[in-house]
Amino acid sequence: MNRDNRLGTNKKHKILFVCLGNICRSPAAEGIFRAIVERNGAHDGFETDSAGTYSGHRGDLPDRRMRRAAAARGYELTHRARPVETDDFFDFDLIIVMDDNNFTDLIHMAPSVETSRKIKRMSDYFSRHSLDYVPDPYYMGTDGFELVLDLLEDACRNLYASLEDELHGK
Repeated sequence: MNRDNRLGTNKKHKILFVCLGNICRSPAAEGIFRAIVERNGAHDGFETDSAGTYSGHRGDLPDRRMRRAAAARGYELTHRARPVETDDFFDFDLIIVMDDNNFTDLIHMAPSVETSRKIKRMSDYFSRHSLDYVPDPYYMGTDGFELVLDLLEDACRNLYASLEDELHGK
């Protein structure tokens, strides 16, 4: 595989969603984005995964509260938590982080300037919200999980649209 692949040069868009523990925000983003891709019949054009900057939840399912809130909206979250690895910077075209701490952590982990350019903030894709990050709902209660899902649905729709536009030269 060409280790210098850039977004738009692969047949598939390969996207990695990243948060701290990979049990709330990033697996939800992965599940929402996959659902959008499936609804649009574009599963052959995308590969998605999620990971965390912290490895303490390795192998765990997403937080039960996030799974419950996501299921109520029709999303099934079955991903098992894993930490970000160096190969992720080469294997994925786009690495989407949930907050500035994730961004900084990944910038420090990136093996090169070129690979660090793949790191983007999820908030860059918000169109209906004024927050500049996706908050961690872990200590926020039920309303926090609902807010995060609202933010991720908005951002994932816009991310998908931007990638489709890029693919079609718009």
